[in-house]
Amino acid sequence: MPATPTELFDRLKNLGIETTTIEHPAVFTTDEAAAHCAHLPGAHCKSLFLKDRKGALWLVVTLDQRRLDMKALQELLGAARLSFGKPDLMTEILGVTPGSVTPFALINDTGQQVTVALDREMMAAEVANYHPLTNTMTTTITPADLRTFITSCGHIPREVDLSGMSAQID
Repeated sequence: MPATPTELFDRLKNLGIETTTIEHPAVFTTDEAAAHCAHLPGAHCKSLFLKDRKGALWLVVTLDQRRLDMKALQELLGAARLSFGKPDLMTEILGVTPGSVTPFALINDTGQQVTVALDREMMAAEVANYHPLTNTMTTTITPADLRTFITSCGHIPREVDLSGMSAQID
């Protein structure tokens, strides 16, 4: 069974990580999230679950308004023709559904099947905001604590410069 938000919060607490979480109606796009979360301090973020032609899985976490060029992204990551991962694969590997993709879902990737790429600019923010396994809440965390959490899940995140990307992935 995938972890619940309560289990995630317990894990964060056990790691000594402090977060703040708000509840809101379900959101499925960055515009919908902004309607409920724009007042929160820090970077507002989105996560993309991607699969390449060779079957490698990627979680790209970036600023919510950043637009990415898929071809440039696959070159930057060294991936073979990226596309969005299917919802059933996302649920199987990350334990979340579309609209709830988040770096916190790495708690469910116990086989470390996903390669994590974090936007360098996002990681330079004082705090950042992500869904805690559900799109009905948003959790604020420091980037350093996010890195600690990801590492505790057995992943070694890569920081990548996505500032030069343009168009295509919304």
